[in-house]
Amino acid sequence: MGTPDPSYIADLVRVRAAAGALIRDEVGRVLLVRPTYKPRWDIPGGMLEAGESPRAACVREVKEELGIVAQLGDMLCVDWVPPRPPWDGGLMFVFDGGVLTAGEAGGIRLQPSELDRFVFAGPEEAEVLLPPELARRVRASLRCLAGGACYLEDGYPAG
Repeated sequence: MGTPDPSYIADLVRVRAAAGALIRDEVGRVLLVRPTYKPRWDIPGGMLEAGESPRAACVREVKEELGIVAQLGDMLCVDWVPPRPPWDGGLMFVFDGGVLTAGEAGGIRLQPSELDRFVFAGPEEAEVLLPPELARRVRASLRCLAGGACYLEDGYPAG
């Protein structure tokens, strides 16, 4: 097998990728975080760094943002997000971040340069706080907790 033509490689699509954790409290509410660098709520997680797997990025980001070590379970969903200039298209992974007890949640220490607050939100509140595409992703991820992973396109079930 020979080396691929560099012009072929240069023409391949490149995508950004991010990974988040769907962390819940003991009554099933979802942990949402408020970044300091954008005007919307999010789930804990962030962008992959060069050479990093989605799972490794999620663990790293949760530790950086919340000061806790995520005990990630299975991947719940992957969502293809179409290009929205200035951003290229992307793949957004959501992993099962498990359930935090009240004591564990009390150990959350926000990184002030990235986050200014967090909240555990029920489904209706999450729908209001999150941008629509992320609200769809979280809703699908909650459904996938009971039935395995799912594939989305812009937050909608594909196929």
